[in-house]
Amino acid sequence: MVTQAGALVEAQEALPTWLTSYEPHPLLTNGHLQTIVGNFLPRPQFHLLAVEETVEVDPADGSRVLCHCHWQPEPVRAARLTAILVHGLNGSSNSRYIRGVAQRAWDAGMNVVRMNMRNCGGTDALSPALFHSGRSADVGAVVRHFTGRFGLERVALVGYSMGGNMVLKLAGEWGARPPLVSVATVCSVIDLAACSNALHAPSNFVYERHFLHALMQRFRHKVELFPAIYQTAGIGPVRSIREFDQKIVAPNCGFHDADDYYYRAASARVIDRVAVPTLVLLAGDDPFIRLTPETRERILANPHIEFVEPRHGGHCAFLSRNSAEGVHWAEATVVRYLQAVAEGNHPRGRAA
Repeated sequence: MVTQAGALVEAQEALPTWLTSYEPHPLLTNGHLQTIVGNFLPRPQFHLLAVEETVEVDPADGSRVLCHCHWQPEPVRAARLTAILVHGLNGSSNSRYIRGVAQRAWDAGMNVVRMNMRNCGGTDALSPALFHSGRSADVGAVVRHFTGRFGLERVALVGYSMGGNMVLKLAGEWGARPPLVSVATVCSVIDLAACSNALHAPSNFVYERHFLHALMQRFRHKVELFPAIYQTAGIGPVRSIREFDQKIVAPNCGFHDADDYYYRAASARVIDRVAVPTLVLLAGDDPFIRLTPETRERILANPHIEFVEPRHGGHCAFLSRNSAEGVHWAEATVVRYLQAVAEGNHPRGRAA
């Protein structure tokens, strides 16, 4: 695993207490297999009761997002760590990985908020605006809403893939602003342009078509709901994620073009300003997550960031051969990390 200092950690005893070595399932040492199996592997039944609440994230147009909340008992609620979970592209608060980490965080005694991005989780009618990877302010609005309502003392952000970019961007914009105390991300799209280019590679054709089909379906539904704002006429064929961002995201979300969107929305621009304990977890064989050398250097130079990059894991999978904590190693690692920070056991600025 690559750690913050860029060294290779081979021995278990060299790792901090919250980090166990990752060994992929012996039949899943290929990033594509990890990604596909991880997406469909059955999980234990999700049994947490949730309270639904919509949160206004943009007073200008009345945009709201839907959150599924799991609150610890009122006498301890404010003092407990609250984990706000943000899903990836075309996911929702009900994505398997979100429910998996939610269950673990709840069992560890945390409050849990499973946040839907705009238009996700069947919430298209709640927001006239489209979602995109740069909407870190939406996450900030959710933090402020629940902090104001319950007097929350400590909040942690957890993001997967596109959601990881959003929470890292907010962390860079906020610095050490309370009540934010920690961040953990899995397979984050930190360099948007590099990841978009990688997704368009022939080896990733299936993933791009899957994402693009869902995005176009959602956009057509948006046209039906808000015909005065959106229309499909004149868009022409959309054959890649970059074309979707160029033809639909950029003109409708205030960006000049796809390149402008990728630059302004990327957490890479502000990652050197992250000032709370932060875990950035990537897989060396992720099919389409890429870091530029410059961004990698900025991550490694930030003493607040723990950078962990096993050779294997695929995209948001990390299916392990060790079933002591279940096969989903990343979810267990995220929760252990948040616990270590909350308990004051995080080795800030640790060198491997």
